[in-house]
Amino acid sequence: MRTAYQYRLRPTSSQVALMSEWLELLRRQYNYRLGERFSWYEQNRCDINVCPLICHLPELRENPDFYSQKRDLVNSKALFPEYQQIHSQVLQDCIGRVKKTFDRWLKGDCNGKRSGKPRFKGAGRYRSFTFPQAKQDCIQGKQINLPKIGWVKLIQHRPLPEGFKVKTATVSYKVDGWYVTLSLEDSSVPALTLDATGIENTMGIDLGLKSFLVDDAGQEEPIPQHYRKAEKRLKRLQRSLSRKKKGSNRRKKAVKRVAKAHLKVSNQRKDFHHKVANKLLFQRKHVAHEKLNIRGIARSKLAKSTHDAGWGQFLQILAIKAERAGLLTVAVNPSGTSQNCSGCGVKVPKTLQDRIHTCPECGLTLDRDHNAAINIKSLAVGHSVNKAQETPDGLPGVTEKPTPDTSVSVRSMSRKGC
Repeated sequence: MRTAYQYRLRPTSSQVALMSEWLELLRRQYNYRLGERFSWYEQNRCDINVCPLICHLPELRENPDFYSQKRDLVNSKALFPEYQQIHSQVLQDCIGRVKKTFDRWLKGDCNGKRSGKPRFKGAGRYRSFTFPQAKQDCIQGKQINLPKIGWVKLIQHRPLPEGFKVKTATVSYKVDGWYVTLSLEDSSVPALTLDATGIENTMGIDLGLKSFLVDDAGQEEPIPQHYRKAEKRLKRLQRSLSRKKKGSNRRKKAVKRVAKAHLKVSNQRKDFHHKVANKLLFQRKHVAHEKLNIRGIARSKLAKSTHDAGWGQFLQILAIKAERAGLLTVAVNPSGTSQNCSGCGVKVPKTLQDRIHTCPECGLTLDRDHNAAINIKSLAVGHSVNKAQETPDGLPGVTEKPTPDTSVSVRSMSRKGC
């Protein structure tokens, strides 16, 4: 089991200067190594390397892969002595980030989804560095020992859990200060499996924009809309920023004010997600939800509301907290959950404006989202939401061998991608 704990740092002025210099040097190294890969790709992207005619084909260059670029760090330190002050594993992790983003552009992740073309990091865009091998006793008292940086004051608002081993330490810079994130692992915790007895104790939730979610019992969680409430202040701060001269100190201060306002909205949204996840898991039930195409919905007219709701972050937090509590989150196929009747399974077509479900077959009348939450739970426990086949006695019933389309989603905090 992997988890992560984040603490706030209180570094001295000299430590702040050192870590800021590290970020700038790592940003330049990242851009240089990414440029090497782009240069190789543009020169060797054609598969034809021989020709029967007399012509001038460019000589193919050696592929600057992960290991060759790591070996070349010795030359970088010789040419630029300032890189010698950075921890060697931190520099190697920078090369690993280049490899990861480049491979996801060309090959895709473990699910085959390709990312966009990597971009060079501008000033201030490289905000974190990682120590891949952190010591188990790195925290002593109210300080943490970071290699080549020294002892840094730490606000340890909660102790590290017993039985967990510290794997990595990531120092990140935000507009309100410096933070350290410790990745923890406990190999003694077994992997969760979906069994026949546990899945019956399941609740279904339907995520939406009218209400943040509705469970199968009809309980609604109102949507707070943090961004829309802060939109007026954000517009005023953005107008003030647009009037500042580029490169001036006043513009830097205005940029910081805008960043702090956006960070506050982000923190409010994350706090809301944590509280809702705790409220759901307090019932000690597995949670079933739709496997939504959030990225596709965010490209529609509902983009602002979708981003403001933050469904993806909520589902990730819910899966992590469920794993800690010994529970599961089950993602089901969303097809038919809103259109089919939860009472008899008859398809009742509705538009997005129709918020009440009224079944002409069985007379069931309830809220549209409540009906969808019941269907999601039925899919999770292995029942069909379509109209059942006729039984021998002429009454509709559930098929004997349902074929539900469910998938268990148990994520680790350290795995943000794949």
